[in-house]
Amino acid sequence: MMALNRYRLRHLAKKGHRGARRASKLLERPDRLLGVILIGNNFVNFSAASIATLLAIEILGESGVAWAPVICTFVFLIFAEVAPKTIAAAYPERLALPSSHILNLLLKILYPLVWLVSALSNLLLKPLGINHLTQGEDHLSREELRTVVYEGAKIASQSQNMMLGVLDLDEASVDDIMVPKSEIIGIDLDDDLETIIQQLRTAQHTRLPVFHESIENIAGILHVRSAIRFLSNEVLTKAALMQELDEAYFVPENTSLQTQIRHFQKRKERIGLVVDEYGDIQGIVTLEDILEEIVGEFTTDLAAASSDIHPQEDGSYYVDGGATIRRITRTLNWQLPANGPKTLNGLITETLETIPEAPVCISIAHYRIEIIRLKGNMIVTAKLFSTGE
Repeated sequence: MMALNRYRLRHLAKKGHRGARRASKLLERPDRLLGVILIGNNFVNFSAASIATLLAIEILGESGVAWAPVICTFVFLIFAEVAPKTIAAAYPERLALPSSHILNLLLKILYPLVWLVSALSNLLLKPLGINHLTQGEDHLSREELRTVVYEGAKIASQSQNMMLGVLDLDEASVDDIMVPKSEIIGIDLDDDLETIIQQLRTAQHTRLPVFHESIENIAGILHVRSAIRFLSNEVLTKAALMQELDEAYFVPENTSLQTQIRHFQKRKERIGLVVDEYGDIQGIVTLEDILEEIVGEFTTDLAAASSDIHPQEDGSYYVDGGATIRRITRTLNWQLPANGPKTLNGLITETLETIPEAPVCISIAHYRIEIIRLKGNMIVTAKLFSTGE
């Protein structure tokens, strides 16, 4: 009874399994369940021991008093304890559910005695801070649930990874997956109209930020449907383009992905600008970015899955300095430090404790990182490979 899988038991009870319902009811008060079991167990053991002693004296005489405990201990240990309990531990559900009918009947017959024994036991336990010996709630932490999903669930690997992705949403924030400000593709209203029109016609994104000179001066978000409507006008002007913009939606940095996906759902938004505590724009996060954290990349080709990561023939990878640590670890299944800087550029800079002025090679954990290309204060490209240590 105690070895039953409580979650499977609840599942069977909800499906209407009578044995599961009886077992669940009994396990609601384990003190009474143990009471009726142990009352019967001790009554049988002591009665058998007394009978065995009388038989031993009858057969062996006075020396039987010494042999009776030895024989009883051996017989009870093998046939009443180890063997049956080993079987019960191996097949708890198969034995416990039918047995629940007998235990339930015994509990009703012996209820006054069981109640007295339980009351006295609980009274003795009260000074220890245990007021009620009732079944506690089976709450699983996120890590325990991850273990259940990863090791205990017999499901397809893709579905398993999706469930693990959902559990990981609270551990990551929008700045872990956002497109950094330096890589945002948008429309600059200060460009000439022909450049803007050409950019709209060749855009690969469904939503584009529109700004003046820099992303900090955001004017709004342009949807591809609105862009098509704008391009179909007889007279194309920047003023007409401005009329098609949606209001920009701002997201505080460090917002967990679990919280942000609910905000997207509530506000019917699909894209947000991530801002720091001073209101400065740090990047862009989209609903698609969060969904990819759950289901994975929408392509199985590594080179296409991330334009920041480029596999090489020697087993190494050329990675853009602006690539996020989370994307690198998820794409390559590596274990780079994730508690500090969010980008590869930041990780290298923090490790060196200075901005590199020339290409260098460093080791972080079990990975070798070689700076390939620098531009100003930024690491443009780095070569990564696992040392396998």
